[in-house]
Amino acid sequence: MKPADILIAILVAVIWGLAFVASRIALDEFSPELMTAMRFIIAALPCLFIPRPKIAWSLLMAISFTLFLGQFLSQAYGIAHGVPVGLTSVVVQSQALFTIGFAAVAFGERPTAMQALGIGIAAAGLLMICGTVGYDFSVAAFAVLMISPISFAVGNLLLRGARGAPMFDLFAWLCLISAVPLFALALVVNGPEPTWHSLIHMSLTGLICLLALGVVSTSIAYWLWGRLLRDHPAAQVVPFALLVPFVGSAASSIVFGERFGFLRLAGMLTVIGGIAVMVLARRSQPLAKTA
Repeated sequence: MKPADILIAILVAVIWGLAFVASRIALDEFSPELMTAMRFIIAALPCLFIPRPKIAWSLLMAISFTLFLGQFLSQAYGIAHGVPVGLTSVVVQSQALFTIGFAAVAFGERPTAMQALGIGIAAAGLLMICGTVGYDFSVAAFAVLMISPISFAVGNLLLRGARGAPMFDLFAWLCLISAVPLFALALVVNGPEPTWHSLIHMSLTGLICLLALGVVSTSIAYWLWGRLLRDHPAAQVVPFALLVPFVGSAASSIVFGERFGFLRLAGMLTVIGGIAVMVLARRSQPLAKTA
C-alpha cells in the first residue's frame, strides 16, 4: 500500500473509533431509534442524485437490515442502556469471529488452524467480559448489543452478492433502505410529538454529532474503506480495523472517564488479540466435497 493509502486506512479507523463517542453524546438528546434513523437519513441524501445500484431489491434489503439497521440500532441501544463506549467498540469488532464461523457454515470455508486459534482466543475474551456483566449495565443491554456483531457478520457475507456495484452508490442506498423503517419505528416507539420535539429543539452539539455520524462516519468513511478494499487485497486493509477499539476505548476514557476493571480489561485485550490472530491468519480454505 502507498503511504497515502495507509494514512487513509488509519484515518478511517480513527473516524470509526470516535463515532462511538459521538453516538454516546447524541444519545443524550435522541432515542436509539431516532439517532440511528437520522444517521442514515443524512447518509442517504446522495440518493437524490445517484441511481440505485443494479442489484435485486431483496438483496439490498437483506444487506441493509443486517449490515446497517441491525448492527447500528443494537449498538445504539446497548450504549443508551449503559454499556460503556470502549467496551462496545471491542464487542462490535468481534464480528470477525462470527463472520468466519458463518462463512464456514454457509459457504464451507474451513477456518485455518490459526483462524481457529483466533476464534478460541476471542471467544474466551467474550466469556471474560460476560463475567463482568450485571455490575454497571444489565444482562439485557449486553444481550442486545451482541446482536450488533452478529448482524455485522451476516451483512459482510451478504455483501458478497453486491460485488461490482459502485461502493458509494451502494452504501447510500443501503442507508436509505434502513432509514425509512427506522424513522417509522422512532415514531411508533417514542410518539410523533416527542420525536418532532427532539428534532426541532436539538442542540448544536446534537446536530454536530448527527452530521459526524451520517456524513463522516457513514458516507465518507465507508466510501474510503470500500475504495481501499477495491484497490488492495483485504489482507492488507482489514488489519487496520484493529485500531478501532483502541481509538474508541482511549477516546471514551478521555471524554467520559471510562475505567476498566482487571477482568473486563483482560477480556477486551483478549478479544482484540483473538481478532488479530484471525485477521492476520491465512485465508480460510473451502471444505473438501465428498461424493
